[in-house]
Amino acid sequence: MVALRRRSSSTALLHGYAQEAECMKEIDRIIRVDHAGERGAIGIYTAQLIVARVLYKDLVPSLEAMLLHEREHYATFNQLLNNRKIRHCYGLGLWAFGGVILGTLTALLGRNAIWVCTNSIETTVLQHLEWQLAFLQKHDAEVYAAVLSIKADEEEHRDLGRGNSKDSPLYLPIFWLVHNSTMFAIWLSTKL
Repeated sequence: MVALRRRSSSTALLHGYAQEAECMKEIDRIIRVDHAGERGAIGIYTAQLIVARVLYKDLVPSLEAMLLHEREHYATFNQLLNNRKIRHCYGLGLWAFGGVILGTLTALLGRNAIWVCTNSIETTVLQHLEWQLAFLQKHDAEVYAAVLSIKADEEEHRDLGRGNSKDSPLYLPIFWLVHNSTMFAIWLSTKL
């Protein structure tokens, strides 16, 4: 009977360690994914800003502000990666390149495409952040605070995109493409 109790308490202890290890892996993934996502966003807003300086000068202040936010978010997650000795996403360069391509294409399609892109990305990201916040609230206060600290900026970007984009069926493919590309990038970041 005593041996049986010892065995079941050891099994419970091992199970608890396994759950804790899995939880730590998930937290590392969250930091890595958010870091990579911010790198992609920097690429998008940088490319849109370059085009806007030539074609849409009135958008420059908004794009500069959003780019500044994304750089601050990137620094937040970069610091977490460094402090916790977590490797960055292997796809980081790909996200930077992909962001520049997406930002350039949407900017060349017009100011409305810039706002549709912003709305689509930030709507998708905010859905993802909600899941992260629910998980992190139970498991890691520091990372929870970091993710929560970027949420208001992302909501502001989404609202700016929604408020400035004009409804038109012509832009639905852009919204759909950006949304699905963002979902794919998030999924792939969890694997890399």
